[in-house]
Amino acid sequence: MNKKEKDQGVIFALLERFEAQRLPRMLEIKQRVDAGELLTNTDLEFLKETNQDARKSEPFAERNSEWQELYAKAVHLHEDIVQKALENEKKLNS
Repeated sequence: MNKKEKDQGVIFALLERFEAQRLPRMLEIKQRVDAGELLTNTDLEFLKETNQDARKSEPFAERNSEWQELYAKAVHLHEDIVQKALENEKKLNS
């Protein structure tokens, strides 16, 4: 099995996990922070895990251009959630 075929298998597994577990939870968290809510400890732990997963997945996106856009969108969603959560914290503390 060559590198490209091996990458495709790993990417497929990552996508299944992202679609079934990560994305729905990220969208739910985003909806809550957009409504002004704060992150829970569970949310923070989940976002930490998704950030670690993204770092591990980055080499696959770099080597496989067809996945780069999806990878970038997922990272951007994560960044949007964190940014909005920080804004919510600042509003609460001011």
